[in-house]
Order: sequence, then C-alpha cells, then structure tokens
Amino acid sequence: MQSLTRFFHSLGFALLFCLAVVPSTSRAADNAPIPAIAAAANIKFALDDIVKNFTAETGLKVRVSYGSSGNFVAQIQHGAPFEMLLSADERYIAELNKVGFTQGEGVQYAVGRLALVAPKNSPLALDIELNGLKALLAAGQLERFAIANPDHAPYGERARELLKKLGLWDELQTKLILGENASQAAQFAISGSTQGGIIPLSLAIAPQFQALGHYLALPTDLHGPLNQRMALMPKASSTAERFYQYLQSDAARAVFTQYGFGLPVS
Repeated sequence: MQSLTRFFHSLGFALLFCLAVVPSTSRAADNAPIPAIAAAANIKFALDDIVKNFTAETGLKVRVSYGSSGNFVAQIQHGAPFEMLLSADERYIAELNKVGFTQGEGVQYAVGRLALVAPKNSPLALDIELNGLKALLAAGQLERFAIANPDHAPYGERARELLKKLGLWDELQTKLILGENASQAAQFAISGSTQGGIIPLSLAIAPQFQALGHYLALPTDLHGPLNQRMALMPKASSTAERFYQYLQSDAARAVFTQYGFGLPVS
C-alpha cells in the first residue's frame, strides 16, 4: 500500500471538497460558548446542511470538525474538548461509553452505504460485482485505487471486507492508496491520479463529486453494517444537547436521507 500523505504531498492536489479535518461553524451571532462537535468525515455534506438549518431555527452555533471515527476516539480519550461525537460506526461509541467518556450508549442516527466511484476519464467500468475492476487488474491497467484507511476509518474497514469477499483484496495490495479518512479517500478517488475507489455513498452523491466522477451504490450484503451512532460527552453544554436532539428530528433525518443514508427505526 502506498501512503497517501507521501504520494500526494508533491502533487499539491487542491482539496475539492474542503473535507479535511477543518472546523465548520454556523454563523449565527451569539455570545454563548460554541460547543465543539467531532463528526465522521462521511457525513460532511449532510451535516453542513443540518448545521445551517439548526442555526436558522435556533440562532445557536456549533463548531464541527471532520475526520476518522477511530482518530476522534483517541483524541477524546486524551482530553480533546469535544462535546459530542457522531461516529461512522457504533462500536466507537460503545468503546467510549465503556470507559465513561459518553452520556450513556447514545443514539443511532443513520445507516451508511458504500459506493464504487471513478473519475469521468477513468477506464474503470462500474458494476456491483466489481467485474470492471477485475478486468482492469487482469489487463494490468489498474495503477491506483483509493479507499479510506481500514485501521481507523469504518468505511475503509467495510471496503476491505467487501474486497476480500469478492476475492480482490490480496491482488489490490500494491495498488491501494489509503485516505486518512473517508473524505480524503473521496478526493483521491476523483483526483485523476487514481482509476477510482470505494467511498461513502453520501459523498459520491454530492454535486461536488458528480461534477467530476461517476458512482454506483454497492450492495450492503457484501460487508458488515455501517450503523452510525452519536453520543454526548459528560460535560456537554445545553447547546450541544439541543443540537443532539435536533439531529433526531424529522428535519435532520430528511437531510440524511437526501444524501443516501438509511435511517434507523425511531
């Protein structure tokens, strides 16, 4: 596998989505302390819309940082002052709850899906059994293929499960480019420096992606579930608590649906 950091450092690739771990802050004028929210990178576009709607309705601000769920768990355990975590995999919330870093078990807020994607100039044909990917490999025409790092990004872990199930994982080892989180994997998958990748459907659906690439939603039976869960930290403020409740509202659920997420039973 090739390190994304090393590989793309020299390219100076412009971050098309601005999806790295960068705060996203609502703009309402309010002197109250602004709670810091940690969120899985795959919900970037959906959560940005939800934050805007929340601010419009309440006048309250939240500050969101996006990254991989596994990295956020480590940061929270080392004292990072986040008041809420929206994880891409519910096991991370369970891990934090077990050692007393959350208020209870939290709430599942969405069910994620994977997508096979390719830049518009890519020779990769998209199909749910990945026969196009197999054909490129067999012809020696696949140079690079992007997924999120499976060691700490749930969508990368599920991509690895899918590739193993289809018998492609071992053969892809020398071709893989690993994003530090799902959003980086999406950037690299359409950068023109890869032939494609497996990324969250929620990112592939976004207009910013569709302007540059193609996507195909992949069957959910090829990997374990992506049950996305959120929880408040013990010292969460009233604003964070209100945002937590808003994320469970019909308005927020409608936005998640718009970006390709399934919804848990209320």
